[in-house]
Amino acid sequence: MKTFTPPHTNLRASNVILGLMRISDMDEEDIRTLVGTARDAGINFFDHADVYGGAHGCEKRFGDAVTFTAAERESVIIQSKVGIREGFFDFSKEHILRSVDESLSALNTDYMDILLLHRPDTLVEPDEVAAAFDALQSSGKVRNFGVSNQEPGLVELLKRSVNQPLAFNQVQLSVTHAPLIAQGIALNMAGLDQSIDRNNGLLNYSRLNDITLQAWSPFQKGFFDGVFIGDRENYGPLNDALDEIAAAYGVTPTGIAVAWITRHPANMQVVLGTTKPARVIESAAGSDIPLSREEWYRLFTAAGHILP
Repeated sequence: MKTFTPPHTNLRASNVILGLMRISDMDEEDIRTLVGTARDAGINFFDHADVYGGAHGCEKRFGDAVTFTAAERESVIIQSKVGIREGFFDFSKEHILRSVDESLSALNTDYMDILLLHRPDTLVEPDEVAAAFDALQSSGKVRNFGVSNQEPGLVELLKRSVNQPLAFNQVQLSVTHAPLIAQGIALNMAGLDQSIDRNNGLLNYSRLNDITLQAWSPFQKGFFDGVFIGDRENYGPLNDALDEIAAAYGVTPTGIAVAWITRHPANMQVVLGTTKPARVIESAAGSDIPLSREEWYRLFTAAGHILP
């Protein structure tokens, strides 16, 4: 498992993250097995959000099932997100502070290693966010901060008021859902869908500003449209490439799908959404596979993207 220190932090983080958004219906023993499998594979980073499983539902399932000693707690990274409410987004100081307190209680921990603002609240008042972050940091409740699914302009707007580094941005990315990367490769080609800018230069902005990107839905075809691994009807050439490259490295196609993301020099993390321990093991195996340029671009084009 590759580990690194994300810029602007003193964390030592795995580049594969276990996301816990689907654990609300799991029993406690299965949750412990899932988390234990992840830790045994070298994953020390666990991702939550206040809305997963209903109001703090998945956080509470995790907090009830998994108990850390003081030493173990310092060795793992717990991240959660705030801002999505029923029918609207809310980055108000009042909501951020209240939700973080509720998350900490549900997670059965005294602090979060990272808090992300979840989705963009266009009604955001950056000074309110700054006041909330200052209060959370000074109280020791949150140690690091970031955003999720937000474009460079909003990050810059927040940075004008917020005192802490915005060290992370969690965004959707897989080899088949890759406008973050593919648009720049097909820049300025009239009439080509791949050439449309859907992210306002977020990839290069993040690299220039040392913001760690976290890729969610790394196996999804699109927006929760199902996985591309094994879908030979729609992604035959991609699955052929995944199979061949996986065999060369002695891993599964799932590991290669992870490696396609972690190979990028932006030093991204991959957020898993699986509840299957076997899939966690397969994914972790791709953490540090050094795909060649030829292999990386073969997967890219096999997924349907073009090279001009």
